[in-house]
Amino acid sequence: MTVHDLLPLLPDPAALAARCRAFAVLDTVLDPAAPPHTYRPGWRTGVDLAWMENGGGDQWGIVFDPAGVFLHGFDHECDATPWREEPRAHWPGLLDGLPASLAPYATAPEWQFDGFFDATVCAWRKTGADAWQCGPVRFAPDESDGADWLFGLLADGSPEAYAEHAEDYWERPVDTDAVRAVLAGAALTPDITSALSPRADFTDMAERVRALGHPVRT
Repeated sequence: MTVHDLLPLLPDPAALAARCRAFAVLDTVLDPAAPPHTYRPGWRTGVDLAWMENGGGDQWGIVFDPAGVFLHGFDHECDATPWREEPRAHWPGLLDGLPASLAPYATAPEWQFDGFFDATVCAWRKTGADAWQCGPVRFAPDESDGADWLFGLLADGSPEAYAEHAEDYWERPVDTDAVRAVLAGAALTPDITSALSPRADFTDMAERVRALGHPVRT
């Protein structure tokens, strides 16, 4: 799967933001010390940021701006890595067509490494548009931009897919019903918290989850 296969699988921006936030809530309860997914309401004025970092140098970020959504990911081992040549260069067409209202995010300092925007996947959706878009990137059948493993879980979004991923990542059972509740937008409760992580301190989790913009009910 490349970005071209990913686009039709992505939900609309509101649903995507809700899914990103839910993933951040779940990861926070399962691993408060180092949650791979996080969500920052008000990252900038009126702008939210969803973020994933796997600890191995691969990551994605999604900006939710009043002007639209900008999504990017970086798989350092895929064919489209900018590190395939020196000096680094984006895969041809990666940012072509990016709307001016969203273009500044490609130069955000948070995503620069030695002054370069490391990205292998980029997509966007202007407010009011009825579909996601990307640049005119092309790939041979055996070439990849990392979209499959970077965004496969996010594109699926099902409780079963998340639970399977989490069980593999943390090597312990994960309650699918609790995952389903959080993904459906249910407030975090002591019961949901303990179902996900029996040793988690609910007071601590409640504070962290409220900071993500997710409801909490005691």
